[in-house]
Amino acid sequence: MAGKPPKGDPVQDAPDVAAPQHAAAGLPAIAHTLRIAQKQMGVRRTALTLLKVNQKDGFDCPGCAWPEPDKRHAAEFCENGAKAVAEEATLRRVTPDFFAAHPVADLATRSGYWLGQQGRLTHPMYLAEGAETYEPVTWERAFDLIAEELHALTSPDEALFYTSGRTSNEAAFLYQLFAREFGTNNLPDCSNMCHESSGSALTDTIGVGKGSVLLEDLYQADLIIVAGQNPGTNHPRMLSALEKAKAGGTKIITVNPLPEAGMERFKNPQNARGLAGGGTPLTDLFLQIRLGGDQALFRTLGRLVLETEGAVDTDFVREHTHGFEEYERTARAADWDETLRATGLRREEIEEALRMILASRRTVVCWAMGLTQHKHAVPTIKEVVNLLLLRGDIGRPGAGVCPVRGHSNVQGDRTMGIFERPSAAFLDALEKEFGFAPPREHGLDVVRAIRALRDGDAKVFFAMGGNFVAASPDTDVTEAAMRRARLTVHVSTKLNRSHVITGARALILPTLGRTERDRQSGGDQFVTVEDSMGMVHASRGRLEPASPQLLSEPAIVCRLARRVLGTASTTPWEEFEKDYGTIRDRVSRVVPGFEDFNARVARPGGFTLPHAPRDERRFPTATGKANFTAAPVEYPKAPEGRLLLQTLRSHDQYNTTIYGLDDRYRGIKNGRRVVLVHPDDARALGLADGTYADLVSEWTDGTERRAPGFRVVHYPTAPGCAAAYYPETNVLVPLDHTADTSNTPASKSLVVRLEQADPA
Repeated sequence: MAGKPPKGDPVQDAPDVAAPQHAAAGLPAIAHTLRIAQKQMGVRRTALTLLKVNQKDGFDCPGCAWPEPDKRHAAEFCENGAKAVAEEATLRRVTPDFFAAHPVADLATRSGYWLGQQGRLTHPMYLAEGAETYEPVTWERAFDLIAEELHALTSPDEALFYTSGRTSNEAAFLYQLFAREFGTNNLPDCSNMCHESSGSALTDTIGVGKGSVLLEDLYQADLIIVAGQNPGTNHPRMLSALEKAKAGGTKIITVNPLPEAGMERFKNPQNARGLAGGGTPLTDLFLQIRLGGDQALFRTLGRLVLETEGAVDTDFVREHTHGFEEYERTARAADWDETLRATGLRREEIEEALRMILASRRTVVCWAMGLTQHKHAVPTIKEVVNLLLLRGDIGRPGAGVCPVRGHSNVQGDRTMGIFERPSAAFLDALEKEFGFAPPREHGLDVVRAIRALRDGDAKVFFAMGGNFVAASPDTDVTEAAMRRARLTVHVSTKLNRSHVITGARALILPTLGRTERDRQSGGDQFVTVEDSMGMVHASRGRLEPASPQLLSEPAIVCRLARRVLGTASTTPWEEFEKDYGTIRDRVSRVVPGFEDFNARVARPGGFTLPHAPRDERRFPTATGKANFTAAPVEYPKAPEGRLLLQTLRSHDQYNTTIYGLDDRYRGIKNGRRVVLVHPDDARALGLADGTYADLVSEWTDGTERRAPGFRVVHYPTAPGCAAAYYPETNVLVPLDHTADTSNTPASKSLVVRLEQADPA
């Protein structure tokens, strides 16, 4: 069973639990960073590598997508970014001898942490049908195997081309081009599992599915609301930006079911105050909201703004918005009792938030997975937009929407065309530039791709990066679906769980990392990425590749396309592999905002993509204006004796990559199978601190989804709510429990019961 703890692995160790911390970073972060980096890379390699992270002449951190300031610190990285770099630049190697010694059945019993710690992949590896171990294979043979399976399909739509957000702009553009020349829009990506709800809501309301602020806007804001996000663990460099904003007088409201150390106090390791131990208190008002209550909160805040004389920016509403009258009728009917039930907050707390909003002339709202992974995620984010529109806080300096993305180029991938539902304008531009007719039918997102594999409607799965099996919902269903494939292919730098849950045949194709020098026949190459705020810049690796057998992602796509498409394709794949500048020339003619791409990205720091609502107060929606919306208020409800569970990351984790077994800020050490429960809820359930329980999710299909053996930790979470780490708890997320419109797995509002278990 996928939810069962791995055998023979240190992740099974009983976790030690201490009190949660109330400050983030400082000297402990520096010590931990250096210890991890030197363990993986050695002293000299650590110094040479970390000093190039996020520098204008260096490489983009393979971690989060938070933007860099124009003036950069010599150590422009955070603790978790350093961990990501260390694992990529590690001296450890996974060679063919490793695979010979470890049959797939053995690797399948290991945890993701153990697999990731083995080091960098060095050779293309092939698992033949019926074989017990992976064996080395030449690149030519690997491409032949893929072509053989793709050509055997009855339809191109039986192939799935997945990508994670760490793929560069150049590789992403080539990848979608290849998939569409092959004949399918089946381009699911990690956005489908995280910020798809943001894109859906923002496209409908302001006409652009991206955030509307730049880093400088945070510094100019009077108020920043951070909702459903934990910057201290997931985007640590954001804390530096919040500290700078605080120094300029900005107030911060934090909306979260869990108190998070980084939002309480930040000890900046880049300045004397942080190192001396004082640090900066960040949060002025903490709203400890019940899971999924955010829509009700923002709806009531909107009502209170409407009821306050002079609080609505009537000129902005009249000139730039549509649908205000319907929204006003709905918002004025917001019920206080329902709001308090949904949010778990006190009326006085909401009224204090209102006072801070009214005192602000410029407000930014930031959010992440805590808002996007609910059934009602899209209307929740639209409610955020409603509040900002009332105050005229979109399209002026120091104000706007700020969805904080995860992977370092997840936004760039979408910009480059990695999307299962491409616009007609994008396909028209692609057809004009490359002279073929791309498919017009919408493809499959992640959830629909899993269903297609499960039902036998998809037979080849190709992943450009990522760890699809571990990242996806309903682990047992996902793993069974993957095993039905004829061929699974993963382009990867390190081992992960997806390599051991395979189709009838499987390939692992090792690729260059961000840290490594990319030499092609046309000379040294660089790639580009887009950060969470629409800034595009170059990334140049400096290290020698982990193995001479590695190919870059663009080279892999180009060689695969030449082998699969053959002479039927007039696309100059060989030229693209030789010189990435030729790729960027084509991007400049297909993707709006990338005109004169090569020249603009050559400037230190790169360039900013246009954003009509931010730059011109122009809203390219169907109405031509920013749209107010008035969806019914929803929030998840748990029956008596049940809790609402959210899945989340530990501090020693980035998405599905586990760097260690500690969660320092939450007081967890040497283990991951813990469930954080409010002491009153735990006592009502008869679960003492330190006892063990199985987590069982309850869903309308009646299927039992169980994650066994979690240590109960009494923790100051919102009453009625619980939290546990993914991917261990992805087994609890039903495949069909998704957000309306965006189809994102609703991993933040699971109804669960806790069944007491034997600690053994």
